[in-house]
Amino acid sequence: MASKSLTFSVRPRGKPLKQLPEEVSLSSTSNSAELYAQLAWASNNSIHRLRITKGSDGTLIPNTASTPISDTGLRDGSSIYVKDLGPQVSWRLTYILEYLGPLLIHPLLYTLLSASPPSLLQTLSCTLITLHFLKRELETLFLHRFSSATMPLFNLWKNSAHYWLLGGLNIAFFTYNPSSSAAATATDAGIWSDLITWVSVLAYVVGELGTLYIHIILRNLRSSGGKERGIPTGFGFGLVTCPNYMFETLAWVGIIGVTRSWSTVLFAQVAIAQMGLWAVKKEARYRKEFGGKYGRK
Repeated sequence: MASKSLTFSVRPRGKPLKQLPEEVSLSSTSNSAELYAQLAWASNNSIHRLRITKGSDGTLIPNTASTPISDTGLRDGSSIYVKDLGPQVSWRLTYILEYLGPLLIHPLLYTLLSASPPSLLQTLSCTLITLHFLKRELETLFLHRFSSATMPLFNLWKNSAHYWLLGGLNIAFFTYNPSSSAAATATDAGIWSDLITWVSVLAYVVGELGTLYIHIILRNLRSSGGKERGIPTGFGFGLVTCPNYMFETLAWVGIIGVTRSWSTVLFAQVAIAQMGLWAVKKEARYRKEFGGKYGRK
């Protein structure tokens, strides 16, 4: 079928974008990514700052080369709304900066605050927490594949506060100072006979290896640079929607058992509550996208 030109009326949603054209024309054989690219070029903005919805029902038009314009429901003369999402930052950079805080803070405060010599529990706490965030950094750099390229810049400050303050300064101060529970609990000579320590380290190791394996499964569901989603199966996915969160929780239970600090409990509670919200949203997204193919957990 021969292609024809389609012209759409363009309207701003919220704060108007400077230089946003009043209409845009595309070939009927174009895809939605080309619509984003043309509007981004015309308005002198990054593609990632734009959110385009249909004027008829507010449905989001995805920014993907695999979605033909004909599949979006847009017709010649249709109206589209363009919203400026504000300054954006890449997901990968966000993760790197978030995890960098505790990765630097814990060794630093361990060195500055601990008595000389620090207790074995303090040394173990610093080691486990540092390895945890180092693993996260390496996963971010070499393992994770993101369905979205960017997130709002504001979220970077919010997320970083959680990790730098709660996960970094909060835990480090109350774990490495000489009056902490990790400094005062048991003696170094007998600490490895402490059942709590052994069980905690075991929980940590299982949790960290579990999250790594789950992240590998999730990575393999998406091609490099792709945005497609698949239904994850195996190794915990039959029990819960997000087994990576389950193993992450287990790892932090292990860290709590080693630090013996309510500051670690506070950080873990906030993190687990947030992961719970993410899991509920992901469950809803799976059920909406895959319907009966996805079994309820």
